[in-house]
Amino acid sequence: MVAAHDILNAGILIVDDQEANVSLLGQMLQEAGYTRVESTMNPLEVWALHRKNRYDLILLDLQMPGMDGFQVMEGLKTNDADGYLPVLVITAQPGHKLRALQAGARDFISKPFDLVEVKTRIHNMLEVRLLYRKLENYNKALEQTVQERTAELRESEARYRSLTELASDWYWEQDESGNFTRVSGPVLEMLGVRVDALVDHAAERNAGGQMEGWNEQERETLQSIIAARQPFLDFVFSRVNSDGSKQSFRVSGEPMFNQSCRFIGYRGIGVELNAHGSRAA
Repeated sequence: MVAAHDILNAGILIVDDQEANVSLLGQMLQEAGYTRVESTMNPLEVWALHRKNRYDLILLDLQMPGMDGFQVMEGLKTNDADGYLPVLVITAQPGHKLRALQAGARDFISKPFDLVEVKTRIHNMLEVRLLYRKLENYNKALEQTVQERTAELRESEARYRSLTELASDWYWEQDESGNFTRVSGPVLEMLGVRVDALVDHAAERNAGGQMEGWNEQERETLQSIIAARQPFLDFVFSRVNSDGSKQSFRVSGEPMFNQSCRFIGYRGIGVELNAHGSRAA
């Protein structure tokens, strides 16, 4: 809703080459309580005046010498940045009404004036105009908020990645098929194996169909979590190397989704543990 004082404080410009009409409309608006009413009898001034004052309503006579109301509206279309032409045309020609609306006018007033009708049309149009402006301002504020939040998220993610790259943990990303697309940190030294050894490649399975060295039960548990697109924290899994030594790893991860909410993979961090379950040196 638009408050009554906002409507009465709206900027209005009267454009008419007849002084009597300017005086009549100005007096009527003043008596109705409008506080910001200006006028001009020169249609050539309208573009500059509107550019400077951004009127909420322009009462525009269509038949004027030198430049008619249709020409004024054409100029206003290129001048009005908000895309809403706040024009209420004044005409004594019934045939001009449809043409004026097609040219961009929002409404019309017929001559001779019916003052009750004039005041009603002005009030209604100003209410719509101010609602339109309020919506426009809200959308701009919302867009700015989204941009700020997006920038904050990008900065936060950049800091997070920077920290993980500096730490002795490793940072990893997988695509939707489970293939590693990014690994940073001393992963080769920590794992002692290829990065893609964590992926279920057939070549790395033994005759029984299990992954060589890895704890199959732990792997199945982790795979079920990933298949359910769930985050996991400090999940521990292990492998036995060919020399009989054992390695344990602790990983945390979360699913990633694009703007369309489509799953695009996982990302997370990991660390190797020593035999006592603490972080390896």
